[in-house]
Amino acid sequence: MVAAALVRPGRVVGLDVARCIALIGMISTHALVTSTPDGGTTVVQSIAGGRSAALFAVLAGVSLSLMSGRRTPLRGRAWWAAAAGLAVRALVIAFIGLILGALDTTIAIILTYYGVLFALGIPFTLLGARALAALAVGWCALAPVVSHLLRPDLPRPTLASPTFDHLVFPVELVSELTFSGYYPAWSWLTYLLAGMAIGRLDLRRPTTAAWVLVVGVVTAVLAKAASAYLVDQPGVRSTLARTLTGSRPEGGLENTLEHGLFGTTPTGSWWWLATSAPHTATPFDLAHTTGTALALIGLCLLVTRFVPAVWAVVFGAGAMTLTLYSLHVVLRTPTFWPDDDVPTFTLHVVVVLVIGALFRLADRSGPLERVTADMSRAARLAVAGAEPARR
Repeated sequence: MVAAALVRPGRVVGLDVARCIALIGMISTHALVTSTPDGGTTVVQSIAGGRSAALFAVLAGVSLSLMSGRRTPLRGRAWWAAAAGLAVRALVIAFIGLILGALDTTIAIILTYYGVLFALGIPFTLLGARALAALAVGWCALAPVVSHLLRPDLPRPTLASPTFDHLVFPVELVSELTFSGYYPAWSWLTYLLAGMAIGRLDLRRPTTAAWVLVVGVVTAVLAKAASAYLVDQPGVRSTLARTLTGSRPEGGLENTLEHGLFGTTPTGSWWWLATSAPHTATPFDLAHTTGTALALIGLCLLVTRFVPAVWAVVFGAGAMTLTLYSLHVVLRTPTFWPDDDVPTFTLHVVVVLVIGALFRLADRSGPLERVTADMSRAARLAVAGAEPARR
């Protein structure tokens, strides 16, 4: 009875575990040193850099599908009601992101971008798994090309976390949130669509989890290998070095390819789209990080088939990542624990894990999750009216 109470009906514990790992990965890149004294990358950057944020975005896509019919897309008024609820959810998340963006931290706040990404994904909730998977592949290949063509004519990005002050410059803000910012929603739709395709599958079947794991591993390995092959072609590195401008030119080409950039690549050469450095949103970066996200999700779905209640408690933070990510950002301000070292990282991780476990044992939702869910439910019911919730 106790074990059953710890896992709510319909909740997929493996997804919570994956969310928790994504949260810890992002904390590690925020609270640990990511560069060595000579400009190279540390182990934490090599493992979590770019991949943790991508995992969050893929899991957002899974959530979109779960909230819009699971395996069977909603239709008619039921879909409009779900879309209204999702739109409100996106607005609330973006609003929280704008608040956090004003805090004195070194974190590139993801939530405002996340809210925009969530909103952009709503029309795609009408699609099934196969259509979503095909669209994810196509978007991965073509969206970075469109971005590469458009960005030279767009306003120069600030690369600052969006705040309410940015609302007075709507064109610049939309440009940065969608194309030129740290988490460009246009290209990041790849992650969302891939996650939505996964969310349309029967995630309780071990064969489904195994396929997700295998596809993820193969995709990640092939994308990285193909990128390395292209970049090593004669003259490519010299072209990249000559056109390296913007976010990290002082580190040199090798440092850039190893450590990554800040959301996008320079537009001086098409060869930049062949790279796969973290936070570059190139086809190979998107494919590689989507692959690692799928692989981890598949693995989590498999291992949590055993003693799910234990996993649900230990990784309970994954069921309230909006609250705990926001708390982590607050704790990174100068008043609390802003240092970049192992003790600080440990403190942040212990806090989120303990709070997550306590809320899970108490069968309670996170405060921000509760507010978001209540507002979303109100919008959904207002649109649904007397119509049944699902046909």
